[in-house]
Amino acid sequence: MLIAIPKEIMEEEKRVAATPETTEKLIKLGFKVILESNAGAGIFYSDEDYRSAGAEIVADAETLYGRADIILKVKEPRYNVNAGKHEVEMMKDESILIAFLHPATPSNHSLVKMLRDKKITSLTMDGIPRTPNAQKMDALTSMSTVTGYKAVLLAANRLQKFVPMIGTAIGPVRPSRFLVVGAGVVGLQAIATAKRLGGMISAVDIRQKAREEATSLGAAIGGFDVPGDLALGRGGYAKSLPAEWLEKEREALRPLMADADVVILSALVPGEVAPVLVTDEMIASMKPGSVIVDVSIDQGGNCAVTEAGRHIVRHNVTIDGLQNIPGRVAIHSTWLYATNMYYYVENLFKGGDFRPDLEDEIVRSSLVTHEGRIVHQGTLKAMDQSN
Repeated sequence: MLIAIPKEIMEEEKRVAATPETTEKLIKLGFKVILESNAGAGIFYSDEDYRSAGAEIVADAETLYGRADIILKVKEPRYNVNAGKHEVEMMKDESILIAFLHPATPSNHSLVKMLRDKKITSLTMDGIPRTPNAQKMDALTSMSTVTGYKAVLLAANRLQKFVPMIGTAIGPVRPSRFLVVGAGVVGLQAIATAKRLGGMISAVDIRQKAREEATSLGAAIGGFDVPGDLALGRGGYAKSLPAEWLEKEREALRPLMADADVVILSALVPGEVAPVLVTDEMIASMKPGSVIVDVSIDQGGNCAVTEAGRHIVRHNVTIDGLQNIPGRVAIHSTWLYATNMYYYVENLFKGGDFRPDLEDEIVRSSLVTHEGRIVHQGTLKAMDQSN
């Protein structure tokens, strides 16, 4: 079977789904690998580096997609300006696509339907469960580590204040206050990074264990307590809260938002649309010059007014909806993602006969479309809610 690695086309996306090292490993599994020319340029790998690993280099995306049995991508397919076609249009019917698809996000529903209609078997890397067997494939955790780190640096760059306490001849400048909403992998890395920069940190999470981990990193805990059966889902992830509890969470966040200089929003429910926790009214209560980085935007965003892929100013508060934050740390994030992807492909085709094992627990959790049907439960739930 032929695996294709296209060049990513999202703005400022420098990552690629395979390195020369993982390309060589995929070939040893028995696959043939083709790569779009310059796909690795963003992380300083040349076409010759991939040729040396055994890959064939293809000049254009349309040729690559037209030949591929399996497509490995970083971000979801989109319209390719150079080709004059959507990437899905260029794929063979009944081929296999593996990428970060974020299928429950309303803006991606039309994409999911395109994949369904071409009978493409699509699998999303953000659907991998947090289980011991899946650790090597857990790209969401890998990219979340990068995102938490870089989100704080992006916020600090936009903030028109010092982050740490700074001593001056006329007295000390007080440190900036960070509020981290969602103390999962993104949030914990954000807390650690803000701590290194010298900020004062508060954190909110509905899960008791996550709050304990945030405390261990030096964050003060705000918010409120949620019954464990409502808060904790499979694999230690947060669950979707009922509407009345979401409103309680918003109320608990209001005074914390007003006190914060920087807010990192990273509250997510795997495979579902991100809960809206921050309203326009709450933004209006913040100090002028404050910064919100809504890293949950790939799943719709925690802030009601975040615009995907843009930073905006509202009520004198900057709201950053940057979508591909790991792409800003492309070398390390590619190394992590490509390694996760290799192990995912190895597990998907573990039978040795090039037939995907769709009964595997990890595969089932990440399967989005198959044989002309949408099978991803979070996507079906989100589509039903949007109708």
